Amino acid sequence: MEEFVIFIEGNVDHPLTIDPSVWIFDERKVDLTTYFTEERIVEDKDEAYTKAISAQWDKEIIEGSAPPNPNSNDNKIHYNKEELTTGSFGMPLAPFLQNVKPNQDVREVLVEQGGGTIQTIPLSEAMEMVAGFSKEGKPLIETGPIHLYYGDGRNIEEPITHVRKLVLK
Repeated sequence: MEEFVIFIEGNVDHPLTIDPSVWIFDERKVDLTTYFTEERIVEDKDEAYTKAISAQWDKEIIEGSAPPNPNSNDNKIHYNKEELTTGSFGMPLAPFLQNVKPNQDVREVLVEQGGGTIQTIPLSEAMEMVAGFSKEGKPLIETGPIHLYYGDGRNIEEPITHVRKLVLK
């Protein structure tokens, strides 16, 4: 049986080995059944952070602050077990491509698939891609470990399958 991990390497500072089976509990995962059809609002991260801090500041000024309650459910993450066992999920690829710290001259990503097939994708387009890791609640054992979908969903019916490695060139 082949390894169920993918590698991101090439002209980067920090190569990665990723196990997509752990993404099921990651808050960044997206629902592939709706991701490409619903409207997404792109918000500046700095602006979102500033809004959150500002709202917390306003709340504490008006209501006062209280120590955290250890019995509170506020800090606990809850998962819908049925959704996890029946859903189809993906993970935005951009955070992983950013974390490897590609060198300045990287312009493309070589997608190495099982069987030796290689596809070349411009880095800008790869940054918009989603890595599917679950279909109908099951890992992509036969055709995975991940499937790659273009950010605009144009290959939703025929994703890039059998992805084993991403090489930044």
